[in-house]
Amino acid sequence: MQKYTVKYGNKIIEFELIRKNIKNINLNVKPNMSVIITANEMVPVDYILKFAKEKAPWIIKKLGHFKNVQPESTTIKNYVSGESFKYLGKQYRLKVNEVEKESVKYLQGYIELNVKDKSDYQHKENLVNKWFDEKALINFQESINRVFTQIEKYGVKKPCIMIRTMKARWGSCVKDKNTIILNRDLIKAPKFCIDYVVLHEIVHLLYRNHDSQFYNFMTSLMPDWRQRKEILDEEVIRGL
Repeated sequence: MQKYTVKYGNKIIEFELIRKNIKNINLNVKPNMSVIITANEMVPVDYILKFAKEKAPWIIKKLGHFKNVQPESTTIKNYVSGESFKYLGKQYRLKVNEVEKESVKYLQGYIELNVKDKSDYQHKENLVNKWFDEKALINFQESINRVFTQIEKYGVKKPCIMIRTMKARWGSCVKDKNTIILNRDLIKAPKFCIDYVVLHEIVHLLYRNHDSQFYNFMTSLMPDWRQRKEILDEEVIRGL
């Protein structure tokens, strides 16, 4: 594996070159912001550099997208102004105000926390967590509504939703109760990743096991589900 760079305008793009016994030149921009080009040993480096430069606009666009969905810091929160929180795949700064009327709002790119006592850590934490839970319920239900239009013709009844803290999975399905359970931390993920998890669990209402029927049906409804899963998995590894 070797590293090369190309210049496009005022931007420098670094990529890793992997040599494999393949026919075509393959380009992959990963959620961790790495750029990988795979090519046969017979393809000259000059040709690969030219290829990378031609693809530069697309690479920059993909890098820009993944930059917006990078995970937040996993440090312990103090709930003070300037701290970063993840919401629907993007980072937002917390703005804390000491006022009489308490509330939590999304306002002009900030999450605004209005409290009577800025020194009451536990109360601030409770208010923010309650806000995230409320947003999770709204966004998860919207996701079910979006996804269900694709699958209702197969005789599936729209499921109920439950939200829980889950350490090892993003969701689960309780077929007997026609209910899907979603991890409350999923509200930190982009909407297209939430849709993937919701569809995954709804498909379990038809196919209990992760077999070829399950995955073939998933692909027929959401052809890019593997890419969505990869982004979600990458965020898990890096702490969401």
